[in-house]
Amino acid sequence: MTRVALVALFSILASSVFAQEPSCKAQAAEKKLAGAAQKSFLKKCETDAAKGCTTAAAEKKLAGAAKASFTKKCVSDAVGA
Repeated sequence: MTRVALVALFSILASSVFAQEPSCKAQAAEKKLAGAAQKSFLKKCETDAAKGCTTAAAEKKLAGAAKASFTKKCVSDAVGA
Protein backbone atom coordinates (compact mmCIF):
# COMPACT_ATOMS: atom_id res chain seq x y z
CA MET A 1 0.00 0.00 0.00
CA THR A 2 2.78 2.43 0.83
CA ARG A 3 4.53 1.64 -2.46
CA VAL A 4 1.40 2.60 -4.36
CA ALA A 5 1.23 5.87 -2.46
CA LEU A 6 4.92 6.55 -3.11
CA VAL A 7 4.54 5.81 -6.82
CA ALA A 8 1.58 8.17 -7.02
CA LEU A 9 3.49 10.88 -5.17
CA PHE A 10 6.58 10.54 -7.37
CA SER A 11 4.43 10.53 -10.51
CA ILE A 12 2.89 13.83 -9.47
CA LEU A 13 6.31 15.27 -8.71
CA ALA A 14 7.72 14.08 -12.03
CA SER A 15 4.85 15.54 -13.99
CA SER A 16 5.32 18.88 -12.28
CA VAL A 17 9.06 18.87 -13.00
CA PHE A 18 8.68 18.03 -16.68
CA ALA A 19 5.45 19.98 -17.17
CA GLN A 20 7.42 23.22 -17.29
CA GLU A 21 8.83 22.22 -20.65
CA PRO A 22 6.57 21.60 -23.67
CA SER A 23 6.12 17.95 -24.59
CA CYS A 24 8.09 16.40 -27.43
CA LYS A 25 4.98 16.29 -29.61
CA ALA A 26 4.25 19.95 -28.90
CA GLN A 27 7.84 20.89 -29.77
CA ALA A 28 7.59 18.92 -33.04
CA ALA A 29 4.36 20.72 -33.89
CA GLU A 30 5.93 24.11 -33.12
CA LYS A 31 8.83 23.27 -35.43
CA LYS A 32 6.32 22.08 -38.05
CA LEU A 33 8.11 18.75 -38.45
CA ALA A 34 6.57 15.97 -40.50
CA GLY A 35 7.49 12.53 -41.80
CA ALA A 36 10.98 11.22 -41.15
CA ALA A 37 12.14 14.45 -39.49
CA GLN A 38 9.28 14.26 -36.99
CA LYS A 39 9.89 10.57 -36.31
CA SER A 40 13.60 11.16 -35.75
CA PHE A 41 12.98 14.15 -33.48
CA LEU A 42 10.42 12.27 -31.38
CA LYS A 43 12.69 9.24 -31.04
CA LYS A 44 15.62 11.39 -29.83
CA CYS A 45 13.37 13.38 -27.53
CA GLU A 46 11.93 10.19 -26.01
CA THR A 47 15.44 8.76 -25.51
CA ASP A 48 16.57 11.95 -23.79
CA ALA A 49 13.45 11.94 -21.61
CA ALA A 50 14.05 8.31 -20.64
CA LYS A 51 17.60 9.13 -19.56
CA GLY A 52 16.41 12.06 -17.49
CA CYS A 53 13.61 10.06 -15.90
CA THR A 54 15.94 7.15 -15.10
CA THR A 55 18.33 9.58 -13.45
CA ALA A 56 15.47 11.12 -11.46
CA ALA A 57 14.35 7.66 -10.34
CA ALA A 58 17.90 6.85 -9.22
CA GLU A 59 18.11 10.11 -7.27
CA LYS A 60 14.87 9.17 -5.53
CA LYS A 61 16.34 5.73 -4.82
CA LEU A 62 13.44 3.93 -6.47
CA ALA A 63 13.74 0.27 -7.40
CA GLY A 64 11.62 -2.47 -8.93
CA ALA A 65 8.01 -1.72 -9.75
CA ALA A 66 8.16 1.78 -8.28
CA LYS A 67 11.07 2.68 -10.57
CA ALA A 68 9.37 1.16 -13.62
CA SER A 69 6.10 2.94 -12.91
CA PHE A 70 7.80 6.26 -12.23
CA THR A 71 9.93 6.05 -15.37
CA LYS A 72 7.00 5.04 -17.60
CA LYS A 73 4.82 7.90 -16.35
CA CYS A 74 7.67 10.38 -16.51
CA VAL A 75 8.55 9.48 -20.12
CA SER A 76 4.93 9.51 -21.26
CA ASP A 77 4.45 12.96 -19.71
CA ALA A 78 7.60 14.25 -21.40
CA VAL A 79 6.67 12.84 -24.81
CA GLY A 80 3.05 13.99 -24.67
CA ALA A 81 -0.20 12.28 -25.51
